[in-house]
Amino acid sequence: MIKIAAMALFLGIDGGGTKTECAVGDEKSILGRATASGSKVLRVGEEQARAALREAILQACKAAGADPGSVVRTCVGIAGASHPDSRDIVRRLVRELVKAEVDVVGDMVVAHEAAFPGVSGVIVIAGTGSIAYGRNERGETARAGGWGSVVSDEGSGDWIGRAAVAAALRAYDAGQSTALVEGILNAWRLATREDVARMASSNPPPDFAVLFPQVLLAADRGDGLARDILMRAGTELAQLARIVIRRLWPGPQAVRVRISGGVFINSFCIQQVFENSLRAERTQAAVTFGHVDAVAGAVEFARRAAAHVVV
Repeated sequence: MIKIAAMALFLGIDGGGTKTECAVGDEKSILGRATASGSKVLRVGEEQARAALREAILQACKAAGADPGSVVRTCVGIAGASHPDSRDIVRRLVRELVKAEVDVVGDMVVAHEAAFPGVSGVIVIAGTGSIAYGRNERGETARAGGWGSVVSDEGSGDWIGRAAVAAALRAYDAGQSTALVEGILNAWRLATREDVARMASSNPPPDFAVLFPQVLLAADRGDGLARDILMRAGTELAQLARIVIRRLWPGPQAVRVRISGGVFINSFCIQQVFENSLRAERTQAAVTFGHVDAVAGAVEFARRAAAHVVV
């Protein structure tokens, strides 16, 4: 084992499609934090990811009174880490500032570290994208979802936005009225439904996740289509959790489940449907709602990795 010097510094990053959080800590505590724009390479591109990571790292180090060169280990939890090219790009971008070893893992890994320090459980993340990830008592892991917006990310902000566009255009075809149309036009700053169809089919695709607040607003105003989308999102997210639980806990066991991400935080409807749907199959599931400090999990991952380096 390598012996870490006194006051060794560790860097943790939680990078998503819309936000990047960075924290610097010593062996026991967090010393400084910072937030920047999204750094998911597959979503924002390499140059925007570089700018976001650079801003987050430099500002967190400034808040901690530290130099990036003094960091002994870094962990980056990033959306899209299952893509090898994305991992390599992120590692290279971070090492432009931090010279020590950089571990790049999925954002669900650091969220799990924060939610279940040293114990088993399932974390379900629903932000711009979505994923469920679990680790059981034997150290076995499993995931469901998180394969990208085109084929997966069920129940996420992006998924909800796409569903809203589809529902709004279908309502127009059927001669039905829905507040979703006005919300989409406002969010995307468009004038007509035809503009919506063109925008939705454009390449590169538009930001569907930005429509999520409009769906919430429409549902609060009593729009049935908007509420149905939120309920379906909750059901889809519960299905991700069930898949992971079935793989890791095939018997009728009690399982800890934590939720994280802006979709859950901002919609009580999705929370409620998620819990009810999950408990319909897993009555012993212990579902906990509340903030999961994923970036702190990334710092802890870096601490553990540094402590187990063999020299």
